Amino acid sequence: MNNKNYNKNILEKCLPKYLEEDLEKLKEGIKNNVSYLDCLINELQGSINSAFIDGDIIEEQCDYLYKKIY
Repeated sequence: MNNKNYNKNILEKCLPKYLEEDLEKLKEGIKNNVSYLDCLINELQGSINSAFIDGDIIEEQCDYLYKKIY
C-alpha cells in the first residue's frame, strides 16, 4: 500500500454497487457460519479484480480489500 496510512472508512467508500453487495454477502456469510463461505470469497475476489481492472477502485482499495478477506 505504498507505506501510506489509509483510513478504512475511506477505502470502503465509493465502491461499485456489485462490490459492496458481495462484501456484504461475505460479512453475512461469516456471521451466519454458512457452509458455502468459499463461494462467497471467490465471488468477492472476482468483484475486486473486475473493479480494479475497470478502474472503479484504486490499488490501495484493492490491496485493502484483499487483506480484509484474509
